[in-house]
Amino acid sequence: MPVYSNSVFVNCPFDDAYKDMLRAMVYTIYRCGFHPFSALSEDDCTDNRLSKIERIIENCRFGIHDISRTELNSQGLPRFNMPFELGLFFGAKRFGNEEQKTKVGIIFDTDRYRYLEFISDINGVDIKNHNSDCKIVVTKIRNWLQTTSRRVSITCMVYRSRKICTDHR
Repeated sequence: MPVYSNSVFVNCPFDDAYKDMLRAMVYTIYRCGFHPFSALSEDDCTDNRLSKIERIIENCRFGIHDISRTELNSQGLPRFNMPFELGLFFGAKRFGNEEQKTKVGIIFDTDRYRYLEFISDINGVDIKNHNSDCKIVVTKIRNWLQTTSRRVSITCMVYRSRKICTDHR
């Protein structure tokens, strides 16, 4: 596994409807010189999924969280995997060792204030909206990684958002 300071936990939906957004995120993370990790990074059926996610969060300084997919399923129940994993990330930062306390994250939703309807405990956190547009996600992830890592080389490494959104396919 790459070093902690170059590792990014990606917490987002993995379904077909989200595929282009996920590809754009992963491509941007790589183009910025970081390494993305998610629950899909490891494929060991003998490993408990929650343990795998905890291990990945522990090994990643950065976290990208998209909580936009909390709609109700056919049984009237919401999907809370992404907010749950966001909580694990917050907990690692709050209660972890000194290295864990250096974690930084970005949280996306389709609308900037929609999250207040289902996870109001994080009110006051600067949620970013993406309007389900990969160009917006690419730009915001690139800018966030540059700002939080303080790596000036990121600006030179990443093309304009439009090029990235077409290149990742």
